[in-house]
Amino acid sequence: MTQPARLRLLAEDADDLNVIAAALQDAVGKIGDISYEPTARRLTLALNRYRWEAKRGERVRAALQLGSVLKVQARKLRRGAKDAVIELLSVSFEPGEAPGGVVTFTFAGGGDLRAEVECLDVVLADVSAPWSTSRRPQHEA
Repeated sequence: MTQPARLRLLAEDADDLNVIAAALQDAVGKIGDISYEPTARRLTLALNRYRWEAKRGERVRAALQLGSVLKVQARKLRRGAKDAVIELLSVSFEPGEAPGGVVTFTFAGGGDLRAEVECLDVVLADVSAPWSTSRRPQHEA
C-alpha cells in the first residue's frame, strides 16, 4: 500500500497563510509542544492536524515554523501546564509595517498566541504517517 503524500506548504503572504490556516483548523497539541527561540527568531508548534484533504478521518503529526519572529505573547495559555491540550481554531495575519505584522493563533477556550514578525516566513510540514480517527471535528452552525 502506498503512503499518502505528506503536506508541505510555504507562506510568504497573507493569502498563502490562509491556505496553511485551513489545513491547520482543528489541530490539537500540547502547550509543551510550542517552542520559541528568541536568538534564532523562530517559533515552532508541533500539532496533530486533522487531514481535511483525506477521504477518511485521519490525523497526522505536523510542524509549523515561523521565521523572522521579533516577539511572542501568549494570553490564557499557561506555560507551566506543558501537558495541557490545546485546539487550534484559526491562524490570522494583521499587517503592520510592511512586510511585517502579527500572526495570531486562536485556540478553543479563549487562549491565543501572537507572534510579531518582520515578514511572513511560515512553513507547515507533515512529519509522520497519518493514523485513522473516528472523531471528525464538529462546529456549531
